[in-house]
Amino acid sequence: MIPTIETNRLRLVAPNKDAFETYKKFYTDGSASKMYGGPIGIEQTWARLKADVGSWYLLGFGVWVIQLKSNDSYVGTCGFWQGKEWPKELTWWVLPEARGQGVATEALLAVLKHAYNVFNWETVETYMNDDNGAARALVEKLGGVKVRRQQFNDDLSRDIYFLPKP
Repeated sequence: MIPTIETNRLRLVAPNKDAFETYKKFYTDGSASKMYGGPIGIEQTWARLKADVGSWYLLGFGVWVIQLKSNDSYVGTCGFWQGKEWPKELTWWVLPEARGQGVATEALLAVLKHAYNVFNWETVETYMNDDNGAARALVEKLGGVKVRRQQFNDDLSRDIYFLPKP
């Protein structure tokens, strides 16, 4: 069973087919999803949602869909991802209209607490493309510290950040 996490303003829920429209809005928008391999088509977007559901069953962790308590709308995802032969990472995305409101910060803090207190992980790390300044700034705001640079199997190198327990 995938747990629900609640914060003051957010509910982090299991990925589900009702979130597909939010995934579609994000992944088919080239500007919104450029740091996540977008834009991609509808079938690829559906596959991403199915992969997010499947991660929980294959790996025991995954991303949650971010839901605003104020109106029950879905505005993004936050949680953990691990591709085949990739390191496990904290990841997130938020729709453009929900950015700049502290949604990502609130969601990240909640999943970090979950990772350390419920999953009992000793470390949480994240990485991003070198030109993703917004993600880097948020990670550093949350106390993230660059611990190494790593070559990935997509032939790109990325900085790996350790995120401390909040």
